[in-house]
Amino acid sequence: MSTLCRLHALQVTLGENAFGPFSVGIAPGERIAILGPSGAGKTTLLKLISGELRPQSGSYALKGIPIETWSLRALSRARAVVPQSSEVAFGLMAHLVIGLGRIAIEGDLKRDAIIQYAARLSSCEHLLHRSFDTLSGGEKARIHLARVFAQLWDEQNSLILVDEPLASLDPGLQIELLESMKRYADARNHAIVAILHDINQAMHHFDRLILVKEGCLVGDHASGMGAISVLADLYRIQLDVIERDGSPPLVFPRASLGLNTL
Repeated sequence: MSTLCRLHALQVTLGENAFGPFSVGIAPGERIAILGPSGAGKTTLLKLISGELRPQSGSYALKGIPIETWSLRALSRARAVVPQSSEVAFGLMAHLVIGLGRIAIEGDLKRDAIIQYAARLSSCEHLLHRSFDTLSGGEKARIHLARVFAQLWDEQNSLILVDEPLASLDPGLQIELLESMKRYADARNHAIVAILHDINQAMHHFDRLILVKEGCLVGDHASGMGAISVLADLYRIQLDVIERDGSPPLVFPRASLGLNTL
C-alpha cells in the first residue's frame, strides 16, 4: 500500500506538557478516527499532521516530501483542515468563507460552481447568503466542511483533517455529513483523519482507530470487535456490545472501571 504521509517519532512540548513520540503512516483513501480522553493530545497530533505545529524532534514526510519544505500554497492543495473552533476573523458572507478554500488557485474559473457543489454536499446551500457571524455552531461547521470540499475538489490522494466535526450537529445531520464526507473522499481517494468522541461513529464510519492517551500514541487498531477491549481500557469504562452479522458492532458504555454504581 502506498503512503500518503508518514510521521516518525514526532515530539513537541507545549508549555509544561510533552507530546509524543508519534509514529503513524497514512495511506491514500484510509478512514482513520483518533480517539482518546479529553486532554489526551488528540488535537496536538492533528496539528502535527496538518503542519500547523512543527515538532522539536522526529521527521514527517507528506507525499514523500519533508513537511518543512512545503510552501503554504502547495500544502493547501495536499491537505485541508476543519478546526475545532469555527470562527473567522471578519463578518464574511458564508459563500465567501467557502470560497476561501479556493484562494490558492490562480485564475480559478470554476470557483463559483464549486462553491455551489460543495455547499450542496454539506447541506448548507440555504446558508450561502447569510453572514457567517449569524450562524449557529452547527451551521458554521457545515460551512467549514464545504470550504474543505471546495479546497480539495480538483485534487486526488490528499488529506482531510477534521477536529470534532460533528459535536454541534443533530444525529440525523451527523450521519448525513459523515456519508457525504465519505462519498467525496472516495471519489478522489482522499484520506480522512478525524478526532471523534463517539465510539459508534468511529466503528461505523472509519476503518482504523488511532488511540491517544496522556500525550502518547497507545494503540493503532482496525475498527471492529477486536478493538473493544482496548477501547474499554483507553476510557476506563465497561462496554456492552451487540454483534450484528455483516455490520459493525453497537457499543454501549456502562460504567467507569473502579467506580461503584447504584
